[in-house]
Amino acid sequence: MNRRDAFWLVTIVWLVAAAIWMARNPEFPAQPGLDLQGGLQVLLEADVPAGEPVSPDDIATVRQVISERVNGLGVAEPVVQVEGERRILVELPGLQDPDQAISLIQETALLEFVDTGTESLPEGMCVRTSLNEGPSRCERETTGESGQPAAVPPTYQTILTGDGLADATVDQTNLREYLVAFRLQPEAADTFEQYTSANQGRFLTIVLDKQVISSPRISATISDAGTITGNFTLAEAQNLALKLRYGRLPIAMRIESVRQVGATLGEASIEASVRAGVIGVIVVLLFMLIYYRLPGFLADLALIVYALLNFALFKWMGVTLTLPAITGFLLSTGMAVDANILVFERMKEELRQTTPLREAIQAGFERAWTSIRDSNVATLVICFILWFFGRNFGASIVQGFAITLAIGVLVSMFTAVIVTRTFVRLVIGRAAGWLKGRSWLLGV
Repeated sequence: MNRRDAFWLVTIVWLVAAAIWMARNPEFPAQPGLDLQGGLQVLLEADVPAGEPVSPDDIATVRQVISERVNGLGVAEPVVQVEGERRILVELPGLQDPDQAISLIQETALLEFVDTGTESLPEGMCVRTSLNEGPSRCERETTGESGQPAAVPPTYQTILTGDGLADATVDQTNLREYLVAFRLQPEAADTFEQYTSANQGRFLTIVLDKQVISSPRISATISDAGTITGNFTLAEAQNLALKLRYGRLPIAMRIESVRQVGATLGEASIEASVRAGVIGVIVVLLFMLIYYRLPGFLADLALIVYALLNFALFKWMGVTLTLPAITGFLLSTGMAVDANILVFERMKEELRQTTPLREAIQAGFERAWTSIRDSNVATLVICFILWFFGRNFGASIVQGFAITLAIGVLVSMFTAVIVTRTFVRLVIGRAAGWLKGRSWLLGV
């Protein structure tokens, strides 16, 4: 065994061990999609007066912002798509906390730093600010039975909005209280620094969607970073950070309907799909074994390594296993077998021309490589196109198919070119003398 074969054998053994550990690790669960496990479906509609037109650009922006927010929740492969001129449908597979999702996707997340002078406002209070965008949800919720708004404070001056934020993250104090730490963009940081420097001792109230979060006194000059406190729970702090990180909605959205969605396929359909996939893989393994004999057996071992590596990567990357995503994996399995077939047919051609076995092995892999490379690169280009258009048009199911197919293609190139070659060189190459009169074992 030469040093290169020894290196690759150790690498393969290590990768297989890591893949088995990942596959059995409960900290990295498989993530079935909405069609396999069900989830939450929320229908949103633009919260504007009846008859008032809604800009297509605004709706497109809302879809993009909501998509980024729910992805930040850790929801696997959410579906966020526009329906008609003023509605957006959000599907969240396997979500455990519907209230958290509804709050996150509905709020406009207009953050304002407001000058309230010598007055500290209580948390939860509804206020008016100089940034007047019409009656807010906060004001509508405080409207009495007479239809007249409840009493609100006077209009306060907005110093800075959330548009000036560069980032927002959750932090924790020594007293185990949760807060939101934020960073400002350079221009906003200059404005904030000048204001806090000139207004020491005054109150700077933090308002989200016209509702007071906290009202701290300015005790120091603040430049490019700060914190937002408000007796948050961890979930509330995470929600606020996500809203601020991914921007605010250009128009308010109200919830039209919320419903739990059962698995589209159903348990019987899932079992049938899994059974079909298993049967297909077994047939492929038997074909390789019967037609190519010993090389086919080694290719089967490589195919098992391929399946383990794929599953481990799916769990590690958090890939959502919808039916289209599983289809992408099965399609890439066929391509993995196809690469081995190209190699073995090249080997058989060399052996028929009385080329010595070791040279035939080397020639088979070298001459088949260009065909394997070109076909797989073409498939990867198609995967990128599918992923790109799926991302821009909200077709996450198409994205899932493209991602699993691309992962499968990359892993198949590794297993066909490295794993199979290592097995063939170690087994067939070292037994070349014994195989000299037993060409039937090589499928020739």
